Amino acid sequence: MTAMNTPVMIGLLIPFLGTALGSACVLFMKHKLDENLTKILSGFAAGVMVAASVWSLLVPAIEMSDRMGKFAFVPAVSGFCIGMLFLLFLDTFTPHMHIDHHVEGMKSSLGKYTMMVLAVTIHNIPEGMAVGVLYAGLIQNNAMISSSGAFALALGIAIQNFPEGAIISMPLYSEGLGRGRSFLYGMLSGIVEPIAGAVTILLASLMVPVLPYLLSFAAGAMIYVVVEELVPEMSSGKHSDRATLAFMLGFALMMVLDVALG
Repeated sequence: MTAMNTPVMIGLLIPFLGTALGSACVLFMKHKLDENLTKILSGFAAGVMVAASVWSLLVPAIEMSDRMGKFAFVPAVSGFCIGMLFLLFLDTFTPHMHIDHHVEGMKSSLGKYTMMVLAVTIHNIPEGMAVGVLYAGLIQNNAMISSSGAFALALGIAIQNFPEGAIISMPLYSEGLGRGRSFLYGMLSGIVEPIAGAVTILLASLMVPVLPYLLSFAAGAMIYVVVEELVPEMSSGKHSDRATLAFMLGFALMMVLDVALG
């Protein structure tokens, strides 16, 4: 079993904090999040997650497979594709993650919102695993993985989770659920992330030979979220240029953290 120190535990909790803060919007807001703010947050998170998927996940996966020579790409390519297909599978057999696009057309039924909470909860599991895989590599002193890269990925996921938490809790409140319970349900949708990350870390020592596959699987899951969720959100409607600039800043920040400081 792999031991977890305080910095690792904090890193695992960062994505959950993003969900909790987003859900807390229901405690003091009457309406939904500002559309421009949501676009900017989505763009910034997308930039961080794309850069992290490359430098913190895929590149280390390839470097760890150097012994395979010309076939060093196999773990990265196969893990990446499996990660994307896994998220596609979840999207096919659970309510879709585009929660905000469903809210307006839904009937006044808490049961439907409960299904959305369940859907987001399920989709949060691979994100928690992605952070867990990186911190597992750090704990095992893997030279290919940097602490700044792990932190930046956790931060990017937290930023993405902020509007997600608000999108869950605020419709629940509008349907008649109390502010406190609406906040609680929104927050609980993110609790699976640190749990999934912790389980991944605890099991990582048993799966060292497949660590490159785990890293690239996490990259595939992250890229799927970016392409399927964040890019449509940041590019829809007017003022998408702000979201594009936010993407640039997020990508640049991740590049600095993971390359220059790693």
